[in-house]
Amino acid sequence: MSENKKIRTRFAPSPTGRMHVGNLRTALYAYLVAKHEGGDFILRIEDTDQERYVEGAVDIIYRTLEKTGLIHDEGPDKDGGVGPYVQSERQKTGMYLEYAKKLIDSGDAYYCFCDKERLASLKGSVGPDGKEITVYDKHCLSLSKEEIEANLAAGKPYVIRQNVPNEGTTSFHDELYGDITVDNSELDDMILVKSDGFPTYNFANVIDDHLMGITHVVRGNEYLSSTPKYNRLYDAFGWEIPTYIHCPLITDEEHKKLSKRCGHSSYEDLIEQGFLTEAVVNFVALLGWCPENETREIFSLDELVKIFDYRHMTKSPSVFDYTKLKWMNGEYFKAMDPDVFYEKADENRDIP
Repeated sequence: MSENKKIRTRFAPSPTGRMHVGNLRTALYAYLVAKHEGGDFILRIEDTDQERYVEGAVDIIYRTLEKTGLIHDEGPDKDGGVGPYVQSERQKTGMYLEYAKKLIDSGDAYYCFCDKERLASLKGSVGPDGKEITVYDKHCLSLSKEEIEANLAAGKPYVIRQNVPNEGTTSFHDELYGDITVDNSELDDMILVKSDGFPTYNFANVIDDHLMGITHVVRGNEYLSSTPKYNRLYDAFGWEIPTYIHCPLITDEEHKKLSKRCGHSSYEDLIEQGFLTEAVVNFVALLGWCPENETREIFSLDELVKIFDYRHMTKSPSVFDYTKLKWMNGEYFKAMDPDVFYEKADENRDIP
């Protein structure tokens, strides 16, 4: 990335319910990365998975960002000239299918007409999480042009898959994890466009990030394994690859992934329990990052903007220490103006 290019980050949540602490941290870090350098913070709604869409969830996203002070410079309600900022609206323009067809023309993608029965018959392997992983066998890559045209003319359902070579390796760089190389044989021919015409997250985020000029991609480290496939898409289009910052996992105090079923896994859960927004933002900022040469732990959002340096983020999982959050919340209450304190106390009188 050019040294002089203005930094542009994005927060791209799916409207599936309350904002998880991990999503809030991603939004916060993306905001801080941009604002520390005087850059832009963009909000994009990724609603391509229509089955998981929850009514009212977009309002929750807006409300949470406003209350936490993570004010976006561009988004569905603030057009910066690269919209629409909602993926379903972008999909209606036909842009994703248009880009997928460019990849088909270049040999970097292909139509797949396999039905569910054939896909189910493919042998899979069991991944580290115990889930079965089925790797597509490139069956439809060998279809002739005539067969493809006949299938399309007959209205046969299809998906569009990325064509990843079986040989060789793909490398990428992450700001925290360094250089990572994977064998192409480990990469599946992932689906780019689904049978309903909607792009997958994996495809849409690459197209949108490029067209919106995103320079730094901040996201959870669960996307590390997909990044080589993203980079192959960037290379296929001849586009500049953004700077990647993959955030560490957040665990509960038993070192298990912080579950949505946990009583304090979302921002609104915490607010309902009587925690102050400022304390939550401060606490979340320290889940995976600590400032250099600082012994204090209480920081306002403006102070975080001034001192935040993503190079001091950790690769290790971060523990959601509920006791520490309660201590931090107490510090904010102690520093509060007495009149404001009594007002807050009255608001929270029914909280156990």
